[in-house]
Order: sequence, then structure tokens, then C-alpha cells
Amino acid sequence: MAPAHLALLVLVLPLLSAAAIALFLRRQGVLASYVSVAAAAGILGCSSLLIFGGYRDFPASVEWLQLGRLTISLGVKFDDLAALMLFVVSFIGFLIHVFSLGYMSDDPARARYFAGLSVFMASMCGIVLADNLFMIFIFWELVGFSSYLLIGHWFERPSASAAAKKAFIVNRVGDFGFLLGILACYWLNDTVNLTELAAKGSAGTLVVSRAIPLLLFCGAVGKSAQLPLHVWLPDAMEGPTPVSALIHAATMVAAGIYMLCRIQVLMVPQALTVIMWVGTGTALYAALCAIAQRDIKKVLAYSTLSQLGFMVAAFGLGALKDHGGAIIAAGVGAAMFHLTTHAFFKALLFLGSGSVIHGCHHEQDIFKMGGLWRRMPVTFWTFTVGVAAIVGVPFLSGFYSKDAILYLALQKNHAVFGVLVFTAILTAFYMVRMWKIVFLGEARSDAAGHAHESGAVMTVPLLLLALGSICAGYGWAQPQAFRGVLTLIPQAHGEAHTIIFLVSLGILAVGAGAAWFLYRPAAEDSLQRKAPGLFALLASKLWIDEAYLYYVRKVQQRFALVLDFCDRVLLAGVIIRGTAGVVGMLSMGVRTLHSGSLHAYVYWFLLGVAFFWACAAGIF
Repeated sequence: MAPAHLALLVLVLPLLSAAAIALFLRRQGVLASYVSVAAAAGILGCSSLLIFGGYRDFPASVEWLQLGRLTISLGVKFDDLAALMLFVVSFIGFLIHVFSLGYMSDDPARARYFAGLSVFMASMCGIVLADNLFMIFIFWELVGFSSYLLIGHWFERPSASAAAKKAFIVNRVGDFGFLLGILACYWLNDTVNLTELAAKGSAGTLVVSRAIPLLLFCGAVGKSAQLPLHVWLPDAMEGPTPVSALIHAATMVAAGIYMLCRIQVLMVPQALTVIMWVGTGTALYAALCAIAQRDIKKVLAYSTLSQLGFMVAAFGLGALKDHGGAIIAAGVGAAMFHLTTHAFFKALLFLGSGSVIHGCHHEQDIFKMGGLWRRMPVTFWTFTVGVAAIVGVPFLSGFYSKDAILYLALQKNHAVFGVLVFTAILTAFYMVRMWKIVFLGEARSDAAGHAHESGAVMTVPLLLLALGSICAGYGWAQPQAFRGVLTLIPQAHGEAHTIIFLVSLGILAVGAGAAWFLYRPAAEDSLQRKAPGLFALLASKLWIDEAYLYYVRKVQQRFALVLDFCDRVLLAGVIIRGTAGVVGMLSMGVRTLHSGSLHAYVYWFLLGVAFFWACAAGIF
């Protein structure tokens, strides 16, 4: 089959699945779920043929709209970067579909759930394969729509419907800047095609500015939940846990990182500096917030925010010279490397938390769990692998990708290196805290006491993701198809390698050791008991949500009341109704002149003659 046809199938299969479910299978949840899983399997199969079949940079484009000189096309750009991202989306997406068969088996609205998953898969694959910024933006918005559907799946819960609206609105703020950046790019360069922009960059004819990359970065700030638009992601945990794994850990939030790597040619040093510090600040802030969370999914949500900050910071650190003196896009390599490994171990952690929640009869408070390692052994061991990977245990995937970022930071910016090292210590601290409280000790609630292991349809994806969390960091385990991206990964050598390795061991010892000795499996938080002031500060999340709420209620709402007054009283009342009233009164006066009486017309005629005579005589 031609590669263009395979790419088309990747986009069409999930759309057909969503359409079939929405039109014909809304009341047949079992059949709808299998249709969606079959579509996900088809995406994985077609993606595998594209990735491992050696297809690259094949022509596939069709004109969609033409507005004067502006031509918007729908096309495919399939290079090593797209192949790596498509592998992550299709493989992990398929495993999460399979996991959902068990997790959502009792949900009466699972047909709607699986239709939303199919829409999401189509939109995410569209972002990966798009060959121009306009096409990326189209699927970018479709991702936001599908996220709204899935976060608000249990819309009968006020918290879930509010979280869905919050995610949708906050992302629109970032997407407005993203759209302005696309328009600015077209205005200055007469194209938004990624291949043409790269060619202009190589030829030295590309027009770049600080505004274009920073405006485009606004889209990543929203989608990848960076400061200050991060507030939607923790609340998005109101959706089903597989949604958290698929959208808010492995794929959707990674779309911002992927988009940045796509537009690297548009970057200037000043923009990279802003991106670097936004990512660094987000990584540290989210790690601090995670320490005070009791909800198992909220801990993982803030962990996701922090790891995304690592990726954004890595991209912002920029290029690096290799030992031969050649310039390599080390920021792109380090960011995509950590994106790939993070997709495995964070999907594993979220699905593991879903297995815990399912086994504990939907209990999510970690301090009401405990002793689960005996009752849920498969979940325990696979979850342990995920925790070990994210905290950087040597020779697991997270160890290698985190080290690549730390090495790049050590070479480029020592201040960023120090912040990221401290953040990595915090990561080890809050992850070991959660792991110990959830799985060790004795059961601290009836739900935990009667917990049970999940079925094979849920544990098999956990085992596969655990294997990926172990192997994804090894160069030999990475498929040859991704070699173009792997060559961009910064590798530590000599003294720097020793420093990074020792720093990683120190991070693990300090962070994990502090959590192990501070926390014990109990029904209360040890940090809250020993340092209530510090805990209250961390639990407040620096009052950013409250600041937004104050702005909405006290500033935006009052401004809206002023605009409402202007609209109702001045615009509608005075200008529109007032003008209409004056015209109405004039028409009534003029209408009285047309009485149909000859005598009246004669009187008016004589009065008019007298008036004009008086004017001519100078009387008036």
C-alpha cells in the first residue's frame, strides 16, 4: 500500500469509528468499545507500516482553501520526528483503549466515552502528520474539543463539568496567541508550510522575529499546561483515569513539546531564553505542589506538569556543539527523548493508579489506602517500575532521558541546572511518598481492606508499559526508524558523564531517602503534622487558582457588567431605540400632513408661500 494511503488510513479510521458509534451504536456500549479498540489497532498497524517500512518525506498534499494568495492545504510531513511521535501516540493509545475495556466495563455511557477516544486519536494523529501550521491548528482545536468531551464524561458531577469548561477556556487563551503567531508567520514569510520554512531557513531568507516564536509558544503554554496556564490540568483529573493517562500524561499535553520541535527553525535566542525559564519555573512549581496532594491522581497530575517543564526547559536550552564541533539540535533531542520515556512510565503510573482506584472501589485518597502490595501484586510491581523510572533509578528509561536534560543544562546554564536538580530531588521525594503510603503498611479503610487485583485486560497493558519503562531509555532498544532523532540526544562523556551520574545518584538518595524516613503508612500526613506552615503553603499552590477566581469574579465580571450597561442602556436604549423613536415621531408628524383633504393642502400651500415670501423679504 502506498505510504500516502497508510497516512490517510491513520486519520480516517478513528473518524469512521467515532461516526459509527455516534450514529448507530450509542446504546450498544460493548460493540462500540470493540469498534473503537479495533480502530486503535488499525492505527497502530498502519503506523507501524509507515514507521518501520522506511517511508519518509513522501508527497501527500491536497489544496483545501484558497483566499487570494493564501492557500491552505492538508498534507503530510512524515520524517523521523513524526515517526517517533506517531509511534508514541499509536502504541500507548492502543494500550489505553484495551485498558479501558476493563476500567469502563460498568459505565452506562461507555459508547460516548469510546467515541470521544476515537475523536481524540484522529485529532492527535492529525497534529503529528500535519505539514503546515494551519493544519496543525485545525487538529489542535479538535484535540481541545475531544479533551472537553472526555474530561466531562461524567458531566452529571458538577466538578467534572466545571473541569471540562475550565480546560476548554484556558486552552482557548493560549490558542489565541498560537493563531496570532501563525498569521504573523504567514505575513512575514508568505508560507506556513513546515518544509518551506525549513528551506527558507537553510537558504537564509527566512524572516524571524521574537514575536512569532513567543506567540506560537502560547499554544504550547496552554496545551502543555505551563505557567501561568497550568491550572486546567490538575482539575482535568475529574475525567476517567484512562483519559488522564491518554490525554494528560502521554499524548495531548506532549503536543505542545512536539509543536515546538516542529517550529525550531523560527526560534531566536531571546525566545529560547523565555521558553527555558518558563519550563524551569513550571517544573519547580509543580513539584512543590505535588508534595501536599492527597488524591493519587492529583499527585500524578502535578508530576506531569513538572516533567513537561523539564521538556520545555530542555528545548529552551537550545543547540549544543558535539565533540567534533558540529552544531546539533540538542534541545530537540533531549525534549523528545524525555517525551518518549515519560509517555511510557507516566501512562503506566496513571493506568496503575486506575487499577488501584478500581480495586479500591473508586477510593482516591492515598491516606485511605495501604497494604495493597499483598492484594494487588501485579499492579504493585508494575507501579513500582513506573516510580523507579520517573525518580531516575539507574538503567531505567527515566534515568537516561533525565540525565540528557541535566547534561544539557550543565553545559548551557548552571542556574537552570541547579533548579532542575532540586526539582528532581522533589520528584523522588513525592513519588516515593505516594508509593509507600499506597502500597505498604496495613489497610486504612474498608475499600483498601477489600481491594482486589484487576483483570487481565487491565494488567496486560500495565506489564507492557512496565517493559517499555525499562527499555525505552536504551539506544539499542530504540528502533532504527528513529535514528534521525536519536542523533540529537546530548550524550555525556568523560568528566561530565561522571558528574551527571553522581548527581543522579545523589538526587535519588536525598529525595527518596527523605521520603522514606519522613513518611510512614498512616492516616495522616507526616509533613502536615511536623511542619503545618510549610504544608499549608504548598497546599495553597501559591494561590494562583484563587487569583484567577478573583480576577474572574471581581475584575472580569464587573467589566462585563459595565459592558452590559453600555450595551443595554447606551447602545440598545439611547442609540438604537432613541434613533428609532426620533424617526418614528418624525414619521408621525409627516403622516399627519397627508390627510387627503383638498382644503388642508391649499392651506399648507398658502402657508408655504407666505413663509418663503417672508424669507425673501428678509423678515426672518
